[in-house]
Amino acid sequence: MSARGALLAAIVVALGLLAPAAYAERPDATARRAGPLAGRVVVLDPGHQLGNQNFPRQVNRPVPDGRGGRKPCNTTGTATNAGLPEATFVWRVAQLVEARLERLGATVQLTRTSNSLDEWGPCVDVRGRTGNRAHADLELSIHADGVLERGARGFHVIAAPDRGRASVRLARTTRDTLVHRGLPPANYIAGGDGLDLRTDLATLNFSRVPTAMVELGNMRDRVDARRMTTGKGRTAYASALTRAVLRYLG
Repeated sequence: MSARGALLAAIVVALGLLAPAAYAERPDATARRAGPLAGRVVVLDPGHQLGNQNFPRQVNRPVPDGRGGRKPCNTTGTATNAGLPEATFVWRVAQLVEARLERLGATVQLTRTSNSLDEWGPCVDVRGRTGNRAHADLELSIHADGVLERGARGFHVIAAPDRGRASVRLARTTRDTLVHRGLPPANYIAGGDGLDLRTDLATLNFSRVPTAMVELGNMRDRVDARRMTTGKGRTAYASALTRAVLRYLG
C-alpha cells in the first residue's frame, strides 16, 4: 500500500467508518454474554475464608443474625480428616460453577474473591445482603459439613421457609438436581430427603432474593471426603450446581 493509501485507511479507521481486522475479530460484550442465562445475575457464596483462623477477634465479633439477635461474624469451617479445609474445597467448587455459569451467559458475583490465609470474612450478614445489592436472580451459598457421627454422609440443602416461596423452590430444585446427578442426600438430617428448613442462618435471613445454602457433604466421612478431594468429584458437584441454577432460572 502507498503512503497515501495508508494515510487514508488510518483516517477511515479513526472516524469509525471501518474497524481494523484485529478489532473486527474480537467479540463484543453482547456476544460474550449470549446464552440461556444472558441477562441473569447469580451470586455464589463460598463459605468461610481460609484465613478466618488467623483473625479470631474479627471472626468472633457479634453481628446481627437477621432475626433480632446476634451471632459471630463467621467461623473457621471444618476440614477433612486429612486436612483439606472447607474454605478451600468450596472455593474450588465455586470457581468451577462461576466459569460454567459465565459460559451460559450469566453475570456471576462471589461474596469473596480470594481464598487466602491473610484475609478473613466477610461476615454472614454481609454475605446475606450481597444478592440484594447485586439485584441477583438468586444466591447460592456453598458449604460442607463436619459431622463426627460414624457413617454420616451425603448432601443437604437449606432454605429459610419464611423468606419466600422462591427460596424454598430454589432449595428443592437444587436438591432434586443433586439427586438426579447421583449424589446421595444426607442420612443424618431429619426426613432423609436432603431438604432442611431453618431460620437460624443469617446468610439466609438477610437475603431478599431467592437464596439456598447447600452442604455438599460431610467432610469427616471418608466416602464424601474422597469425592471432595478429587478433581473429578469437585467437577461433579459443580456440574450439578450449575444445572440446578439453569433449571431454576429456565
